[in-house]
Amino acid sequence: MGKHIKMIKQKYKETKKSSLLVYLILRSFVILCMVLQILRGHWDNAILCFLSLILFTVPTLIEDKLKITLPTLLESIIYLFIFSAEILGEINNFYGIIPNWDTILHTLNGFLAAGVGFSLIDLLNINSKGLNLSPLYVAIVAFCFSMTIGVLWEFFEYGADTYFKFDMQKDRIVTQISSVELNQERKNEPVVIDNIQSTEIKSKDGTTVIEGGYLDIGIHDTIKDLFVNFIGAVSFSFLGFLYIKNREKYKFASNFIPVKDKKV
Repeated sequence: MGKHIKMIKQKYKETKKSSLLVYLILRSFVILCMVLQILRGHWDNAILCFLSLILFTVPTLIEDKLKITLPTLLESIIYLFIFSAEILGEINNFYGIIPNWDTILHTLNGFLAAGVGFSLIDLLNINSKGLNLSPLYVAIVAFCFSMTIGVLWEFFEYGADTYFKFDMQKDRIVTQISSVELNQERKNEPVVIDNIQSTEIKSKDGTTVIEGGYLDIGIHDTIKDLFVNFIGAVSFSFLGFLYIKNREKYKFASNFIPVKDKKV
């Protein structure tokens, strides 16, 4: 960690990037949050804070190892995204308190991931002799990269819920189900139940009554997350397509696209 801090200080002296100020402020908040969670005995939240601190080091390490430069706006958004998802979302329950908090973050993730995918293929396109990929091809690769990241994240959420008993795939109450499992004749014809008022879950420890409908265990949340990731990916891919066609006119897109380090 000391080596990383030294790298951060050196980087700030060289670039004066305001994103490093964002990094230091958010890092201080995370450390304060971690101390509070330890004092309260919430060790799971303390571990989440520690993991957030590790994630904060990733942008700088990527720049150092891959010899690229992250635009100030992109780097700042990455730090804010990590803080919003882990510290505000998970520990402070913004997912439950603020409507669509999860939706906003997944949409932003789709947008940013498309920017990263776009930069990978655009750098190859610019710096490789004899290679001239079409703007449409680059945009499609960026879109596919973003959707792959979105799917892998849903795999992670499913694994955390299944094996560690989290609820990252947020459940919701629904009032209608359609299932072939309820077909008593074992035919491949779904039985539809409408206007569900309540359900009962019986276990060895007793009966739990769910008022208002049936508890969906994450299916709607997963599909919603992938759909808004799709929206974010399409949005940036279209912007990236225009950027390649006219880099001066649509240079706003460059705020989200890593570039090759000029020192290399």
